[in-house]
Amino acid sequence: MIKSMENAFSLKGKNAIVTGGAKGIGLGIATALAQQGANVAIFARDEKTANDVIKDFSAKYEGRFSFYKADISDMKSCRDAVSRYIADNKTIDVLVNNAGIGTAGKFLDMDEELTPWFECFNVDLHGAARMIYNVARHMRDSGKGGHIINITSNAGEIINKPFLTAYASSKAAFNHFTKCLAAEFAPYGIRVNAIAPGFTFSSFSKNVDPEAYKALCADIPIGRFADPIELGALAVYLASDASDIVTGAVFTADGGYALQH
Repeated sequence: MIKSMENAFSLKGKNAIVTGGAKGIGLGIATALAQQGANVAIFARDEKTANDVIKDFSAKYEGRFSFYKADISDMKSCRDAVSRYIADNKTIDVLVNNAGIGTAGKFLDMDEELTPWFECFNVDLHGAARMIYNVARHMRDSGKGGHIINITSNAGEIINKPFLTAYASSKAAFNHFTKCLAAEFAPYGIRVNAIAPGFTFSSFSKNVDPEAYKALCADIPIGRFADPIELGALAVYLASDASDIVTGAVFTADGGYALQH
């Protein structure tokens, strides 16, 4: 509950885990949390990139920063990483489920084993479920509650062309999963919300042909892609005392793109 607006958005002393926090949207979120005083742990597979980020954060910000190797497609890896984190830090206040993969293509163009479909769901939905299962049990048992922030996509709300059937379906399921968990976890003081980004600047999108970028922006009411730090600002709100009354919400942050599709 907010005691004073002066510190409503402060995350000083809070322990936060960000999956896939070394690149793209995850890095923007990790940066914003660190700037607001949180102790940030990056859960990822790429040790070198994550450690470079940790080194940079340690030089710039006051919190504690760490890396835990974790593969969210594997339950044992998630369980072990969370156990190591708890042993080192005692408590978890914030979990950001950002890690995921993108899969394009039509359903009937997939192989008969539906490989892209199951790969996408295994990471984008089930990966988050694995992390939530291990982290939320700790939040519940600690009696302190916490904040869980799921990074979904506006693709879970609209039909994109070219078709992103597996990806969009996994994100739609992720949005509803968020709401189901919000209802289930509310008695434990655990808030569960989602951020659904649209086109966002990343190492990939920065290499998009200028004319292609211009055409994409023409379809976005605000007229540009999001910067990862802007999504980080929304994550700060959802991780802070300022959002204690909010749970089960999906915040579409796509410059108005979904309004027209």
